[in-house]
Amino acid sequence: MFAALTSKENWQRYFKSLKFSLYCLTHPIDGFWDLTHEKRGSYAAANTILFLAVAAYVLRLRYTSFIFIQVYWEDLNVFTYIASVLFPFFLFVIGNWALTTLFDGKGRLGQVYIATCYALTPYPLIQFPLMFLSNYITVDEAEFYSALYTIAIVWVLFIGIFGMSQVHEYSFGKNILFLIATIFAMLVMIFLLMLFFSMVSQGVAYFISLFKEMLYRL
Repeated sequence: MFAALTSKENWQRYFKSLKFSLYCLTHPIDGFWDLTHEKRGSYAAANTILFLAVAAYVLRLRYTSFIFIQVYWEDLNVFTYIASVLFPFFLFVIGNWALTTLFDGKGRLGQVYIATCYALTPYPLIQFPLMFLSNYITVDEAEFYSALYTIAIVWVLFIGIFGMSQVHEYSFGKNILFLIATIFAMLVMIFLLMLFFSMVSQGVAYFISLFKEMLYRL
């Protein structure tokens, strides 16, 4: 383990795969094909991009000017806020993989995860400088802030669509269809999870009440 962390070759491979995310920004079709089929991506780089995206999403609350975002800290739970990003992210990865596997999708679970992480690259790249700039622009320039933030989101969606198309080797139309179907799959999974936890909580409540009743009778 220690040897792997200190290996110069491993670090070079890591930085090379991380740098490759920049190529995917401007060449999504070729980039995401090479990312998965030529193994140009890595889990380490994907995890780094996901971490930076979540960090940017959270830090914007603290470092973005109050002119553009208002935060009520007394009502904010940071862990819930982070979960609001990671939970739908992993639901998408699992839902997309599970659904496309049934319909000749070529992408494996790991490939879907890596491609989805790489598709997030524009968000931290734009959001971190935008946090800094927000403290130096006025209300009259709010449209500039909104435009850049919108570009980051649209860019993520744009390369994400092409990324999934290359991972699964789907045509553009078929890929859009399965991305929409993935959203419905996510809703089904949320419903099943809510049903599961509801049943578990009811079961736990039943055994607790039964235990209390036994103690009372004894």
